[in-house]
Amino acid sequence: MDAIYDEIRVALHAVWRRRWLALAIAWAICLAGWLVVSQIPNQYLSSARVSVQLRNVLPGQDNLMSQADQQRDIDRVRQTLLSAVNLEKVVRGTSLANTVATDRDVADRVAMLQKAIKITAQADANIFELSATIAGGGASDAANARLAREVVQKLIDIFVEANLADTRDENSQSLRFLDEQIAARQRQLQEAEAKKAEFQTRYMGSLPGTGSIEDRAGAARAQLAQVNSDLAAAQSGLAAVNGQMAGTQPSLPGTAGAAMGPARARLATIQGQLAEARGRGWTDSHPDVIALKNQLQIAQAAARGEPMAGGDGGTPNPLYLSLRSMQADRAAQVAALTQRKAQLEADLARLGDTMGAQPGVAAELASIDRDYLVLKDQYDKLLASREQVSIRAQANNQTDAVKITVIDPPTSPRTPAAPNRPLLLFGVLIAGLGGGAAGAWGLSKLQTTYPTVQRLEKASGMPVLGGVGEVVADATHIARRRQLKLFAGGAGALMGAFVLLMGIEFLQRGLVA
Repeated sequence: MDAIYDEIRVALHAVWRRRWLALAIAWAICLAGWLVVSQIPNQYLSSARVSVQLRNVLPGQDNLMSQADQQRDIDRVRQTLLSAVNLEKVVRGTSLANTVATDRDVADRVAMLQKAIKITAQADANIFELSATIAGGGASDAANARLAREVVQKLIDIFVEANLADTRDENSQSLRFLDEQIAARQRQLQEAEAKKAEFQTRYMGSLPGTGSIEDRAGAARAQLAQVNSDLAAAQSGLAAVNGQMAGTQPSLPGTAGAAMGPARARLATIQGQLAEARGRGWTDSHPDVIALKNQLQIAQAAARGEPMAGGDGGTPNPLYLSLRSMQADRAAQVAALTQRKAQLEADLARLGDTMGAQPGVAAELASIDRDYLVLKDQYDKLLASREQVSIRAQANNQTDAVKITVIDPPTSPRTPAAPNRPLLLFGVLIAGLGGGAAGAWGLSKLQTTYPTVQRLEKASGMPVLGGVGEVVADATHIARRRQLKLFAGGAGALMGAFVLLMGIEFLQRGLVA
């Protein structure tokens, strides 16, 4: 510990003996350092935070797709905000316009802004921070501070305008493109319809049915199968009626020349209705059949008590008359179905002849129909897409689908963001004092003097009997006191220069504020 203390004393003594050299070196380092620090331009930083919110204007899945498109547009605008075109708008819209005279000047200012502006997305992807750092340029610090704020404000204006304008321009371009495509598809669809109509007039006009030949033949076969089924049922019904007529007498047995009274006429009518009901296939449990049987019993009781009136002929059988009416109905139905069957068979024969004689007609018709359906489907899809784009465009024009809110407006810098000039000035002062002390101590190492007896004894290897103190005369005391005052003045002047520079720095900051 004593050795370290001695070393410190020796170093301080060496520096003190060469204090004028140390002071000169300190002055040289401080003047050079302070000059360098004074040449560093102040940088003024202005920043702002912007929030972008996507509003759900249109519900449903289409709105989710629209929201994704809007988010992609926002990212694209954020990335292209620093393009040369937008930065030129910043130059033209701020006080930088006063410093440009040619296109070369504008390009230089744009290059400067590309390095000075930063756009960063914060933790929330919908919040962006815009910052601009302005330094130098030959303008005053107050002008640079104002310019930094102007640049950030102009960037916000461009950001808002770009989002709104790009969305509307994109919708307009989409509508124009869809209108052109719809018009083209409409012309193609009209041509396809004309071609289809001309083909049907030439080849299909005389053929029965509608659609292609295969469709017409299939429809005819289905109708023929139904007609055959109905014809078989009608023929079976006619045969059943013929069988019933074979076993039924045309007239009822009774007194010759007797005439039918009202009760017997009523009985005959009910019997005819009952026969007709059974001819239709109604069973005895049918409600109408049960009612007719009840009426029949009452009519039979009334007819038994009614006397026979005289007449000229026999009594016609009402059941036979009813069966004859049903026979005529069934026969007419069978004849109509037979005629329909013959017509369908003739149509199928004509379709078969057409397909056999011209096999390429069916293939050509299928190709025309297929092309027509494809064009019709594309046309319908384009109409639906145009309607969606039109609704989206109206929503964007009438409402703010993208809401941009300035959370923190552009700040007005009052102090430079860089450099930290007071700290640099103080650092230069410390470096100057340290450099002066180091220079004096280093020079002491180059001289072969021994500040203490112990150093001399250690260096010579011989014992030192003692040391002789320095005897200083009065004149020397006066001279040394004068030199000490001069040294104190030089050191004080160095400190005064430091204080003066610090005062100037804070004065300049006050003027900016």
